[in-house]
Amino acid sequence: MQDRIAEILRDSARVHEEAAATLTETIEQAAQMIIQALRQGGKVAFCGNGGSAADAQHLASELVGQFQIDERRPLPAIALTTDTSILTSLSNDFGYIHVFSKQVEALLQPGDVLVALTTSGNSPNCLEAVKTAQERDVRTIALTGTGGGAIADMADLCIAVPAEQTARIQETHITIGHALCELIEEALCGVHRPQG
Repeated sequence: MQDRIAEILRDSARVHEEAAATLTETIEQAAQMIIQALRQGGKVAFCGNGGSAADAQHLASELVGQFQIDERRPLPAIALTTDTSILTSLSNDFGYIHVFSKQVEALLQPGDVLVALTTSGNSPNCLEAVKTAQERDVRTIALTGTGGGAIADMADLCIAVPAEQTARIQETHITIGHALCELIEEALCGVHRPQG
């Protein structure tokens, strides 16, 4: 079992290394897009399904709360995955495909940013959310896996992790998300102060 654990950890590290070699420019562009939106009074919204829903909530909480800089101002971020009454009513009345797009229509304004996390790049509700966002002049970022899926051709920016296994993609998504949070926080709230 220990050999298997080591194999899993090495495989995750390999994907992270490949992402570091190929995605830094795209990640920087995503950070700049969000920083610009927040500087201009906008907000960032996150959406995704399953593990990606958990990542959406995680990243929104890091921006609203604090990531590396203590006692800094909250940054406006929301996860479209958290209100069970909204999620269930929209799914029941309009179908699950519209569970995020209706919230985009209700909550986001021109100049805001939507970040859609979908490991396949083909989640219908994420595709619909990006479509609705673009109709409202909301900038869009997709976090996905190898090839990017259908969302790669729709989003303003696609960060396609070089992996096909869902677990490896999600592990790298949250690392990329943490990098974005750190860059955004440093740009808007001061220089990182190392802890420890």
